[in-house]
Amino acid sequence: MAWFGPAADLAAGTLDSRESTELAGRSAEPFGLFVSTLSAGALREKWLGVERKLDDERVQLALCEGDRDRCVSPAALQFLAIVDNARGREGRARLGEINRAINLAIRSMSDLAQYGSIDVWSSPLVTFANGAGDCEDYAIAKLVALRQAGISPDDLRIVIMRDTIRGEDHAVTAARLDGQWLTLDNRHMAMIEDAHIRNYRPLFVIDQAGVMQYVDTPLLAIAPQPDLAPSIALTLAVQPGLISSSN
Repeated sequence: MAWFGPAADLAAGTLDSRESTELAGRSAEPFGLFVSTLSAGALREKWLGVERKLDDERVQLALCEGDRDRCVSPAALQFLAIVDNARGREGRARLGEINRAINLAIRSMSDLAQYGSIDVWSSPLVTFANGAGDCEDYAIAKLVALRQAGISPDDLRIVIMRDTIRGEDHAVTAARLDGQWLTLDNRHMAMIEDAHIRNYRPLFVIDQAGVMQYVDTPLLAIAPQPDLAPSIALTLAVQPGLISSSN
């Protein structure tokens, strides 16, 4: 996609090729699960709308990065400052800097409270200008910041999962480092490897090629919850493109 722009010189570690992983019987996607491409649907249309906004913002970020003294966007300057700090780090520290800085820069707020509508997906500069957003706004901003900081688009994803404890959908950024997928979550400063995530069901994954749906959506090792209503614990359904406003 055009908004990713040219590769930067600095890059974190990468995984072995997708082909070798899949020949070994395991998907190269987060959680090691196979996916199928979505060619239609509400989630795909929502992401295409985000892509168009990202194309415009990529140009604005490039102009501001080239001449910061003349940059008229405080949001772009704030975003680029985070990217600058991340570029000065390597490997996991670079990912952690992006995760921490964006978690601190954005105030958690539901779409309903901010826009009077549910499930509005904002581009990074809009989110930074507002100073607030919900889970997918954090995830989009982190994806773009990581790419600006030099991470290959092959090693970046947005993952939409079902939180089986809260009974809602949640979006995170996933970054691949040294063969492992780490999740960057607005709910946590610590980055968690996909193999260690519990009480979530992976549903969709977004990369530079588009939106994909997990073929298998197993529950990730849910711990016993005696007070959890069965209707929540066993929920498999998802409304594509709709993420709870409480994230």
